[in-house]
Amino acid sequence: MGNDGSEDDAFGDGGDRVRNMADLARLTGVHVATVSRALADSPLVSKATRDKIKALAAEHGFRPNEMARRLRVKRSNMIGVVVPLGHEQRQHLSDPFFMTILGHLADGVTANGYDLMLSRVVPSGDDWLDDIVDSGMLDGVLVIGQSDQLAVIERTAARYRQMVVWGHHRAGQRHCAVGVDNYLGGRLAGERLIERGCRRIAFMGEIRTLELTERHAGVRDMCAERGVDAPLQLDTHLASDVMYEEIAAHWDAVGGQIDGIAAASDVIAMQAVRVLADRGVRVPDDIAIVGFDDLPLAEQMVPRLTTVRQDIARGARAMTDALLARIAGHDAPSVVMAPQLVVRASA
Repeated sequence: MGNDGSEDDAFGDGGDRVRNMADLARLTGVHVATVSRALADSPLVSKATRDKIKALAAEHGFRPNEMARRLRVKRSNMIGVVVPLGHEQRQHLSDPFFMTILGHLADGVTANGYDLMLSRVVPSGDDWLDDIVDSGMLDGVLVIGQSDQLAVIERTAARYRQMVVWGHHRAGQRHCAVGVDNYLGGRLAGERLIERGCRRIAFMGEIRTLELTERHAGVRDMCAERGVDAPLQLDTHLASDVMYEEIAAHWDAVGGQIDGIAAASDVIAMQAVRVLADRGVRVPDDIAIVGFDDLPLAEQMVPRLTTVRQDIARGARAMTDALLARIAGHDAPSVVMAPQLVVRASA
């Protein structure tokens, strides 16, 4: 109170004195619950009272604790986007595939009134996903890639429905997955190389994750059907700091034995083109290369990259739609998109 007993002197010019809703309630002469409702635009409080409380809050620079409010209503308006890297601990979020899908997911999440919390996880145990979904900070979770964590994802999906995963769908799995038919995509890549006249094909990529294993299987089966030797599988990490050296070592070891490369990703295909250019090998005259993804960079490089397209923008929309449905309590099944061969200059 001021010297004259007025309430204004207690708060008047000292806007920093309004530290919480209780202070604002004393200033306005109403209950704390009324202040809370007014700041939340509740129709339970008259418009005149809401306007008065908001005006005083603005005058004193008071902003309510949004996180506390969200905890009270048991909603965070926050979606977690998680990138598990159990199979490839050195891979970075700056990878062009991650950047592409993250951009589309961020657009979809924020357009629906949610904030986004991004986590890059290198699993050190089997409880990493439990820690995320049980944190109380998220209304739902989007997982980019199954990595080598399929068992962990399946176990969590059995009890937590507000989760959607970018990856491969197998019959009978619990978790909702959105992705391309990777096996068919591998067949398309193998078929293109064989039609180009390739008879000694290499598959560049690891086969430790479900997506890449299916891509390799598709190339392998297409070769078998066309009477071509099984593809030579060359482990190639997705980590950018070792990819060039690995591809160079592969070429130096077996380059004379292959005339076509089915790359597990566009990034691997792009690095292969670079390695071959540094060695004076012409693409596609000396060797044909097919990528997988159809990232924006695929049509900007030289030679432009022939690749298997998975519609990342459509997939991101499907992930967001499925997660919102699950948050609302509805069912949302997996989505399997058809791959498309995009023929350009490299094969």
